[in-house]
Amino acid sequence: MKLSKRDRRIRIRNRIRKIISGTESNPRLSVFRSNKEIYAQLIDDSNGKTIVTSSSRDKNIIKAKANKTELASLVGKDIAEKAIKKGVKQASFDRSGYLYHGRVKSLADGAREVGLKF
Repeated sequence: MKLSKRDRRIRIRNRIRKIISGTESNPRLSVFRSNKEIYAQLIDDSNGKTIVTSSSRDKNIIKAKANKTELASLVGKDIAEKAIKKGVKQASFDRSGYLYHGRVKSLADGAREVGLKF
């Protein structure tokens, strides 16, 4: 039986989530990628709270006329800036079953540029 792309991604995501868990001092940076947009959030799994969110639909990012990869980089920079303001300097990167390539890699690199450590 051949798995669909979505089922394969969910299996990989579950395998990753067994290992990665966010805490207050080291939250999980979760990425969701749709066909048009990209979303990121810092999650404290121990308390079940989302600390910071950012997406390509935010007003300050929508203004930038850029391709999807460049928008992902801007989202990474935005979430890192918000995280540092909240006092978070380190996070665990959760790629949610997506390949670490293209937009997902661009988001991670953007967050690293600002100073968030993985």
